[in-house]
Amino acid sequence: MDKALNTIIIVTGQSGAGLSTALKCLEDMGYEAFDNFPLDQIETLLAGETSGSAKLAFGVDSRTRHFSAAELETLLSHFTKTGEWQASLIYLSCNAQVLQNRFSETRRKHPMAKDKTVGEGIRLEAEMLAPIAHFADIMVDTSTLSIHDLRHRLEQELEAAGQSVAHMAMTFMSFGFKNGAPDNADIVIDVRFLKNPHWDENLKPLTGQNDKVGAYIEKDANFAPFFNKFTDMVDFLIPAYEAEGKSYLTIAIGCTGGKHRSVYMAESLKSFFEKKGLSPSVKHRDL
Repeated sequence: MDKALNTIIIVTGQSGAGLSTALKCLEDMGYEAFDNFPLDQIETLLAGETSGSAKLAFGVDSRTRHFSAAELETLLSHFTKTGEWQASLIYLSCNAQVLQNRFSETRRKHPMAKDKTVGEGIRLEAEMLAPIAHFADIMVDTSTLSIHDLRHRLEQELEAAGQSVAHMAMTFMSFGFKNGAPDNADIVIDVRFLKNPHWDENLKPLTGQNDKVGAYIEKDANFAPFFNKFTDMVDFLIPAYEAEGKSYLTIAIGCTGGKHRSVYMAESLKSFFEKKGLSPSVKHRDL
């Protein structure tokens, strides 16, 4: 089996095109991100990484020390030759007028326009960066992209390139209403309509993690229709939330004491979505 490679992504492009935003998106996708990191120090930082599981992203542009198209191309060629890192270069571009509007709105100085107009700085930087377009792996024009659009585009491009992307973290939490509903849940569902194992003396001391309790709950005629409808709704919501850039989704399932019905439902939901290829976690607040 081939040795697993560490992954490095270098993000560059025009100032104001969304480099910092792209790095934040990559950070949400599971990358350790470094903004404005000196080009000549990247190899030093990477020297100790041998696990094959590191995922690093660097933002470099005209602000970066020792930055030039030639230096960047040399660095990427080095990664290709050594074969120790799976390296990709993302180049962000943007319409000149849009860039000028962005700098006007934020009232920030263009890094190449300290003694020039913003328009001149944009033009000079575009000329300096032009050679990079010829060896970039991914080109993204951010002129009309929102933050959520940019994130979605990056996810699509990286997955198409065969790189793993961390998706929205999903947690199923059981709880008891008698102890109050959780205040950090995105969705709260009440399963107290299901038959309660608490009233069966043999099941009362057990929890929803026990097979006997699970079998008892599943015998309720309302269980299967509810489970099917609810999983269908969550299945619909997951890609919709991810498209909006949501990083975490907590679904809280409540019963009276948080011991039987909610616990079994949370475990069942976790199992269901694991079979669909996701990696949800489960938390039992009141056990």
